[in-house]
Amino acid sequence: MKTYKLTVFEPNGEKVIDETFEATDDNQAKEIGEKLLEEKGALNKTHRCTSSSGKLILFHM
Repeated sequence: MKTYKLTVFEPNGEKVIDETFEATDDNQAKEIGEKLLEEKGALNKTHRCTSSSGKLILFHM
């Protein structure tokens, strides 16, 4: 399993979500990240999901 980090920001730059989760690969991480964003009502907020190696998996501004 690989480790991924999901971070969500308010328009003023305040970090409102900062979660770490595990997934088997980047595709699963993208699915998990999108599900977490949907559950927390943050799909339309600025967000990013990165792998432990720094690869950008999800990004929305």
